[in-house]
Amino acid sequence: MIRLDYLFRKIAFALMTLAVVVVFNFFLFRILPGDPIKLLFRNPRLTRDAQETIRTQFGLDKPVWLDGVRLQAGDIGGAFDTQFTAYVRNLFQGNLGISFATRQNVNELLSERVGRTVLLVFTGEIFAIGFGIIVGLIAAWRRGTWIDAWALFVGLLTWALPTFFLGIILLILARGILPIGGMVEPGLAENTAAYWLDVGRHLILPTITLAVGSTSAYMLIMRSSVVEVLAEDYILTAKAKGLSTIQILRDHALKNAMLPMVTIIALNLGYVVGGAIQVETVFSWPGIGRLIFESVSKQDYPVLQGAFLLLAVSVILANLVTDVLYSILDPRIQAS
Repeated sequence: MIRLDYLFRKIAFALMTLAVVVVFNFFLFRILPGDPIKLLFRNPRLTRDAQETIRTQFGLDKPVWLDGVRLQAGDIGGAFDTQFTAYVRNLFQGNLGISFATRQNVNELLSERVGRTVLLVFTGEIFAIGFGIIVGLIAAWRRGTWIDAWALFVGLLTWALPTFFLGIILLILARGILPIGGMVEPGLAENTAAYWLDVGRHLILPTITLAVGSTSAYMLIMRSSVVEVLAEDYILTAKAKGLSTIQILRDHALKNAMLPMVTIIALNLGYVVGGAIQVETVFSWPGIGRLIFESVSKQDYPVLQGAFLLLAVSVILANLVTDVLYSILDPRIQAS
């Protein structure tokens, strides 16, 4: 049973982290060089008055943080009428703004793509967790053998391999065999068997690319954790009782070795999300990562802010859930 004071403390820490992320998220894109209005509207006939009208429309005519002129004049309320306060006010209203490039609502842009990224990340993580745990268990049980040596060699090699580089290699190898771009062939009716089968075919290469690095991390952590557990006295007792290898691994080693895995799975979510940006770019997968890549070149602040905030909230929630699960699996954590 989880203690309420421990739960409230973790929730408060998550909220403080979110507040820091909101501030950082706002200023991060304001320090980028260049002018988004001039970048988007490259018409040489666009007059200065027209540019100022567009800036006013998007709220870019206001000071970023604090209006020093109004503050000196004693207009306290006007001094805080800035881009930052407008951004925070809109966040509390659930409004992420309007895209500079497409004039679409950022909420709608993200909602169109978030499901596609979730599908890719979820599929990759399920494969990585399952395969990583199994290989880690086998490598630990067969420690010192050629199986363990090969598992370590392949694991370290694939862990060090850049995600985008692996994706490019798979693109070359799978050309003509599997779809190498997009999510589905155009013209297929949505939500039909043929449609989802085609989505599955397009999902194979991005999933493999995204899962390889995570699989290696999970395998190495699982192997290390199981090796430590197998050295415990209760494992020797289980062997003395005549229990089979499967019973020892399943009933004794796996449960205790899963504590570090719960932590690494949550921490790895941030890495997976970062890798998803590269994977979606390489394979033209129409998700959040691809949207971020397209928005960076256009300096589309609202889209970038909304996308990064969504990803940050996902990571914060994942870590909060992990802390709760870890405290349930090991109640001693709540006393710290």
